[in-house]
Amino acid sequence: MTILKGKTAVVTGSTSGIGLACARVLAAAGANIVLNGMGTPAEVEKECSAIKSEFAVKAIYSPADMAKPIEIAGLIALSEATFGSVDILINNAGVQHVSPIEEFPPEKWDAVLAINLSAAFHAIRAAVPGMKRRGWGRIISTASAHSRVASPFKSAYVAAKHGIDGLTKTVALELARSKITCNCISPGYVWTPLVEKQIPNTMNARNMRRDEVISDVLLAAQPTKEFVTVEQVASLALFLCSDEAAQITGANLAIDGGWTAA
Repeated sequence: MTILKGKTAVVTGSTSGIGLACARVLAAAGANIVLNGMGTPAEVEKECSAIKSEFAVKAIYSPADMAKPIEIAGLIALSEATFGSVDILINNAGVQHVSPIEEFPPEKWDAVLAINLSAAFHAIRAAVPGMKRRGWGRIISTASAHSRVASPFKSAYVAAKHGIDGLTKTVALELARSKITCNCISPGYVWTPLVEKQIPNTMNARNMRRDEVISDVLLAAQPTKEFVTVEQVASLALFLCSDEAAQITGANLAIDGGWTAA
């Protein structure tokens, strides 16, 4: 399937987890890929090389810091200079901090808002002019079930993800006649490094064992009692990039095992 042949996709936070899965599924559909995220040079090169060899597309890596607007603008500029366009933008970079509100470090609040919300704004702002010139674009942001509902001890993350929902709707309305769609995907708990890293903090905040955090916190609200897979999220992102999804815009699409159905 090469429905994206000739397109270029920028995927932030794409050296692991959901972002890497999205990059790989878009590459399998023919898109050139711009990776971005954390990792050692060897780890990054391994993923870049795998995408190029497995899917016969081009792939580059940018170490742009998603907390720095000037580097985000540079990421989009690099992509356009290398491939001639940014046709698909997936805002996926994310960080988390778990803490009671009265103990929440202000610097952690600033970091979570910068990377989970403001980075999407800066990337969209930089990518839209080129999409408008070409008359086609797909903007997808990774939101969360926490864009719809809240959980204790995650004030910054919940605020940022609610912000992604609002940003998505606003951009979709502004671009409605430009052949550019803007949507967000709201997974429930996906087994990724981000989720795994928050388990110790949750254990401390709630005085619980690891297995209790997984069963009674992470999957407590997910009726299927199963983690969402990165491949499932990536497949939904691919569909949103298709012509069949051209009239889906401004949507917040849940993939959460029924968490937000109530």
